[in-house]
Amino acid sequence: MKVSESLANRLREVLTEGKWVTGTNFKDQIINIDWKDAVESVDDLNSIAKLTFHIHYYIDGVTKVLKGGPLEISDNYSFDSPPIKSEEDWNDLANRFCNDSEKFITLVEEMTDDRLLESFVDEKYGTYQRNIDVMIEHTYYHLGQILIIKKLINKKETTTNTM
Repeated sequence: MKVSESLANRLREVLTEGKWVTGTNFKDQIINIDWKDAVESVDDLNSIAKLTFHIHYYIDGVTKVLKGGPLEISDNYSFDSPPIKSEEDWNDLANRFCNDSEKFITLVEEMTDDRLLESFVDEKYGTYQRNIDVMIEHTYYHLGQILIIKKLINKKETTTNTM
């Protein structure tokens, strides 16, 4: 199996189709959630909507680089999501996330092993492969946060409903 195929499989696992490592994936966690739950802040944690925007921000930015464009993203802006004020706003973000994830996975799968070993934009950022590996790890990290936030929201709703 080519390295690009392996990376694409790992991306599918965490973003859109997987169930092996965590028993779920990002898409499963965001696609059918009520928008009010998606924007709810629990304690000082980011909302599910903010985390979804955050991961999408990197998918979108790296996709542009894979298509030959410049690197225009910055960690400083990765949580600057527009407000979600309706179910339509939430569905737009969730659907954009899912569609752009599929496009990103396809681009990674089409990469040659030689390209994966090239410097990502600038030598200081490491290789394409390293950056894709980091995106996978980063997405698992935030997927775990979403799972915890959903449990906290459900616990809060259960407590509120039993009072």
